[in-house]
Amino acid sequence: MKFITATDRYIFRRVMLPLLATLAIAASLLLLEKMLNLFDFVAAEGGPVSVVWRMLANLIPEYLSLGIPIGLLLGVLLAFRGLATSSELDIFRAVGMSYFRLLRVPFLLAIALAAVNFAIVGFLQPSARYLYEELRFELRSGAFGAKVRVGEFNNVGKNLTVRIDESKNNGNELSGMFVFAQSNNGQSIAVTAEKGRFLRTDDPDTILLRLQKGTLVHDAPNYTSPRVFSFTSHDVPIPLPQIENFRNRGGKDREYLITELVHIGGDAHKPASERNRAWANFHFRLVEVAMMLLLPFLALALAIPPKRSTSALGVFLSIVMVVTYHKINEYAESVGGMGVVDPFFALWVPFLLFAGLILWMYHVIAHVPGGQPIGALEVFASKAGKWLKHLFRFGRKSRLATLGMPTPQAEP
Repeated sequence: MKFITATDRYIFRRVMLPLLATLAIAASLLLLEKMLNLFDFVAAEGGPVSVVWRMLANLIPEYLSLGIPIGLLLGVLLAFRGLATSSELDIFRAVGMSYFRLLRVPFLLAIALAAVNFAIVGFLQPSARYLYEELRFELRSGAFGAKVRVGEFNNVGKNLTVRIDESKNNGNELSGMFVFAQSNNGQSIAVTAEKGRFLRTDDPDTILLRLQKGTLVHDAPNYTSPRVFSFTSHDVPIPLPQIENFRNRGGKDREYLITELVHIGGDAHKPASERNRAWANFHFRLVEVAMMLLLPFLALALAIPPKRSTSALGVFLSIVMVVTYHKINEYAESVGGMGVVDPFFALWVPFLLFAGLILWMYHVIAHVPGGQPIGALEVFASKAGKWLKHLFRFGRKSRLATLGMPTPQAEP
């Protein structure tokens, strides 16, 4: 007897299309929303556009860890909802296939995706998050040469001020230049120029500002009056400021690998607060991955609408349940990290309650004749829909009567 049958392959095809589509849409929407903020941030810091793509690339693992569970849930749910509304599910049941048997492929997918998600949240996401924070730090510190802003007086190096009216061709063509420099012995120069450009030198700690068609005013304590010069071309060496090194990885709990969290949590020499935060984040990652193994049960329980109904309430409710559980885990992580509750109980008790609810819903749909785990909600949604439809129709008749127009008659 084959382990994977034609029915399994058919269900696999039905699941994969909405799964991949949901994952792609969710990741794209999250990236697009973050992209706008990053463009604003990089533009405000004056950094190159290429940094935005590097920062977004480091956010992909985090968004995948959120999108994979949602994709799995909606993939299985929409596949079985399609089977139920087209009566194919009734045929499978009529030939003796149980719901648990039909969930064979979804469970295999859940196990595989849970392993992928564990690798992401346990090892890939912490490193990517650290690289993202490093890029933010380098932008703020001017490591990309991003501290010379157009139209502002910029302090570049020690005792050096530069202002640029206009920048073209990615900073290679500058116009409206003003430079003021002062040395420790009291000497100072003030330069205005029509054009300028920054050039590299052999010294990595120094860049050259080449000015064209301008005026230089040189003053010193022993000068009776400042000296004024006109020039066609003049070079001003600019020592680059020392850039502070970024902190080591692990400044935040989510930057630790999952193995490092275990080491920190078990180190008796660490402060209790640090151990609690490490264990809370460790259990948070585990319950988020373990929850994926319950999603096929949840998807099936919410996928099958009542007979002669095409209600999509289960789709909406599934997203609400998963998002709510995720928020509960985040709150439990913060409570466990503060030491109010033991991190193990803070994270695993909600998981067991959520698992019990899902298994009860699956039991009702699979083993109770005519059972519908959200039957009461379906009835309420149906009545609410009829009430809103009646209210809309009554309001329309009232508006037509006010305008003196004939109202439509109800069909017999």
